[in-house]
Amino acid sequence: MRRLLLAAAAFAMAATSLPNLAHAQGAPGGDQQDDAASKKKKSDEWGDKQAPLPAMRNAGPCPFVKTLYDAARYVEFKGAQESSSAVGFTGEIQGVSASCAYKSDDPIRVEMNLLFELGRGPQAEGSSKTFRYWVAVTDRNREVIAKQSFELPVNFPAGQDRVYKSETIEGIVIPRATPTVSGANFEVLVGFEVTPQMAAFNREGKRFRPNVAPTVASQDKSKRQ
Repeated sequence: MRRLLLAAAAFAMAATSLPNLAHAQGAPGGDQQDDAASKKKKSDEWGDKQAPLPAMRNAGPCPFVKTLYDAARYVEFKGAQESSSAVGFTGEIQGVSASCAYKSDDPIRVEMNLLFELGRGPQAEGSSKTFRYWVAVTDRNREVIAKQSFELPVNFPAGQDRVYKSETIEGIVIPRATPTVSGANFEVLVGFEVTPQMAAFNREGKRFRPNVAPTVASQDKSKRQ
């Protein structure tokens, strides 16, 4: 079980910026159309990994919880070759679920559960790997309020090239400037710590399954010939 703690600086940032968001939320007419277009654009950018949030009797909706598309998968390659035979350790965020609670002028308290699928490719060295991932709270369409990294140590039993791990994140507390500010003004994002090359690989929609073996790549190549 992990905890995400917001710094005092984050509290000050939220307190000064949120009144503007609350005002925009209630604006009629064209602002609503702009907001709908913005939501569609964000949906396209972040992918379709948003998890449904449990219905609770809160003062308003829960924050949006999503994986960042560019960081949803972790794929190591030996050298610059992007092929199944060059894959080292891999990881993918398979599921994100969350719940929240707040009322009156209380801060929003969020709890998340993450499901990871971790793989060991033909070029992986050793039977263990410590992955790193992050969780960030953002003021929607503006800036990051708080971000924290976590370590995810994984051991692969003999003969297994894929394992699943579940992580629970508690202690996500999002201050609100006024009681009229709802959870819809925020996003909670999660992703692996990836290199620019890994992010580009994800962005282009490329992928290899975690347990791809060199023989599979050779068979595919011989079929094409």
